[in-house]
Parts: sequence; structure tokens; C-alpha cells
Amino acid sequence: MSSENRPEMPLKLNDKPTSARAYGWMLGGKDNYAIDREFLMRTLPHFPECVDIARQNRQFLFRAVRYLAREAGIRQFIDMGCGLPTDDNVHQVARRFAPDAKVVYVDIDPIVLAHGRALLADDSSTTVITGDMREQQQLLDRPDVRRLIDFDQPVAVLFLSVVHHLADADDPRRVLRTIIDQAAPGSYLGLSQVVADDPARGAEMTRHIADFGIPWQTRTPAEVDAFLDGLEPVEPGMCNLIHWRPDSDQPPLAPVTPELQPYLGATERNTGIYEYGGVLRKS
Repeated sequence: MSSENRPEMPLKLNDKPTSARAYGWMLGGKDNYAIDREFLMRTLPHFPECVDIARQNRQFLFRAVRYLAREAGIRQFIDMGCGLPTDDNVHQVARRFAPDAKVVYVDIDPIVLAHGRALLADDSSTTVITGDMREQQQLLDRPDVRRLIDFDQPVAVLFLSVVHHLADADDPRRVLRTIIDQAAPGSYLGLSQVVADDPARGAEMTRHIADFGIPWQTRTPAEVDAFLDGLEPVEPGMCNLIHWRPDSDQPPLAPVTPELQPYLGATERNTGIYEYGGVLRKS
């Protein structure tokens, strides 16, 4: 059942952690509950890389969207699993380099919808819709998507730090490829996913996070690459995000809270778990 057809029900927003709120906390955000913070404080001793990974992905978002708007000439974006608004969201980055850019944000978390709509209430070129990214064809048919996105023109579809929320049973290749395979030539797919070079370590991470009720599947880089055949990687290709067009002059992120500070820099000490991704072009 698509989200728009589900009956209205009272929402219990603080009875289990969500990835959007936990991710937002690691970016310095304040829109989270105790259960989100507890989840992270029980996870980080086992996987201390998570704070760096979240922040590295957010920095990648800036560089990827900048490339798409400034160099690739993209003027329309769909951001799947966008998360809670922070600084330098997709529409803000895109419009630094292309003031006429249009953006559709998609997320399943109702808090994201509430905050996003408040932020964008007076912005007719951007919208936030509640939807399940696994239901790609239903998302394509949503009126707000069709109002803003012209699929006869190139579009960038972003799945940033959300591919690991797709289990193999969700058919990640279908999810990632539904829109890009129908899109006009010259469209782009941007994606990232937490990976582990050691499959056993990745399986341990998958079990740990899934036990908290958050859909999760850590993969190897090769497993991610298998979803992307036929698309042309933009230089430097699919890689650890810290190596994707690094730029020491890009805007800084908000500082983390004292509880998270001990975990900063963990990816420099532990190199086997990291965020893997890139930008690919449809010819």
C-alpha cells in the first residue's frame, strides 16, 4: 500500500529510533529523541565509524550536487530518503550554482515531512512528499513530482546514504534503476551506501542495526557495483566518498555534541567500514 492510501493513525514518533533522526544528530541537528540517541550510543562502541561516515556523506552531497548543477547542467533533482533539513540541503546547494533548480524531496519519516514543509512553505520550486522509496513507480505518479519534474529533460536522482536501508528482498537494483532507466539521456544517478570490505564484519553490522528495528544491509563495494551496470561513472568513479573530488574549502558542518566527539576520526583508524558511492551518467 502506498503511503498516500494508508489510513490516518496516531503517530508514535518516539517509540523506536529512526535513521533520519539519528543521522541528523550526527550532523549536529537537534530534531531527535532520547531513543535515537540511545541507539547511537549503543551502536558506536561497536561501529565507531558511523559518525565520520554520516558527516562524510553530507560533505559528498555538497560536492555531488555542485557538480551536477554547475558542471553537468542539471536543473531538476529528486532526493530519495532526504532526511531532516540541516544546512546545505540539495535545493540550497543546487541554487548556489543554478537558481532555477527544482527539487523533490522524498522521505518516509513524518517528522521529515513536517519540518520540510515548514521550511519550504513559500517555495514553489521545491516540495517534500512522504513516500516509501521502495515504491518507485508510485512516487513517479505523484502529482507533486509531475508538477516539478519534466522527465523529457535530464534529471538527477539521489539515493545518498540510503541504499543500505534496502535489503536484498527489496530488489535494490529495481529501486535504484526505475527512474534513471526511464529518464532522458544525460540524466544522473547519485548514490552512497555503507560498505564493509570484510563480509563477516558487514553481516555483524547488519544484525546489530536491524535488531533496533531499522532496515539495514551492509554490502561490499562489489555488491553495490552490481546494481549499476550500463551507467557511466563520473570521475573518479565509485569510491570511498572521501576520495570523490575532495575539497577542503567546502562549507563546514555543524559541530557534534560532546557525546559524539570521541568518535570523530574513527575512519582514519578503522578503514574497513566506510561510505561508498559516486555519481553516474545515463548516456
